[in-house]
Amino acid sequence: MTLGVHRRAGTGSKQGFTLIELLCCVFLISLMAGVALPVAHVMDRRARELELRKELRVMRRAIDAYHFAVAQLPGADVNATAEGWPEELEDLVEGFDPGGAKPITVKFLRRIPVDPLTGEQEWGFRSHKQESDDDSWDGVNVFDVYSLAEGKALDGTEYKDW
Repeated sequence: MTLGVHRRAGTGSKQGFTLIELLCCVFLISLMAGVALPVAHVMDRRARELELRKELRVMRRAIDAYHFAVAQLPGADVNATAEGWPEELEDLVEGFDPGGAKPITVKFLRRIPVDPLTGEQEWGFRSHKQESDDDSWDGVNVFDVYSLAEGKALDGTEYKDW
């Protein structure tokens, strides 16, 4: 005696899918892809926004560290009109000599970060004399940086306001 399914000799034993079954599968797969693509787009945008926030935080901390270092070392060779703030973002990469007995260079960034939304190393600047909503830089010093990306973030705020 054998266990299993018994087939009668006259029935069709062909295995396969019908056209309706194939159409249902194609429909379900396309429906899932239609849902997954927008979610993937939002996740990618959120990741780039998180990267932008991180890069802004790193640059702002470097600007503050530069200002603190200049304030602590009055003999440092820096421009007096900048009032201790870097004159440009490249000053954080190039650093400055604090004027000690041994010549050293104090650096605050390894490189200027790339804006993850624009893909460029270009940033907007504000000096310490400007208001927070000024869109043009007066060129005195770099007190704050912001993204030049157009548009709004997922939370509804403008990128330039971060």
